[in-house]
Amino acid sequence: MNERKTTIPFKGTAEQEKNLRDMIALHKDQEGALIPVLQKAQEIYGYLPIEVQYIIAREFKITLEKVYGVMSFYSHFTLNPKGVYNVSVCMGTACYVKGAGEILERIEKKLKIAAGSITPDGMFSIDSTRCIGACGLAPIVTVNDDIYDRVSPVDVDAILDKYINDSEGLNK
Repeated sequence: MNERKTTIPFKGTAEQEKNLRDMIALHKDQEGALIPVLQKAQEIYGYLPIEVQYIIAREFKITLEKVYGVMSFYSHFTLNPKGVYNVSVCMGTACYVKGAGEILERIEKKLKIAAGSITPDGMFSIDSTRCIGACGLAPIVTVNDDIYDRVSPVDVDAILDKYINDSEGLNK
């Protein structure tokens, strides 16, 4: 996909920052606390933007590189915000062999963003994921907690249109 990755500006609130700093204060002197703090920070913000990484590094008195190193090692941490509707395509072997690559391309084209990106309005994000363990139902697409099995590229428009129509109602 040749589309440029789209990002939205960081919009952390004073309440979120207070929650983060309070949580760090409770744990920063505990050995091995960085990972649980990063997990909680991601719960607070939905992802781990550079602004949050700076706060964590300063409070823990460690380098930003150390924080980033831990985050990038574990796949459950994300540097990118998620949309109101997070579309994920399983790219495990069974899904891939059954056309997940084409499905992902169709989703990227329809939403006009690349995997790992978010639409400018913050409504949709796209991720490609590792195996989700439903190989017998391949290929799998999820939208938030909704699971679509045995998806073909021709199914993509109908799946996404449901959420596009819902998002138009949210923007009114």
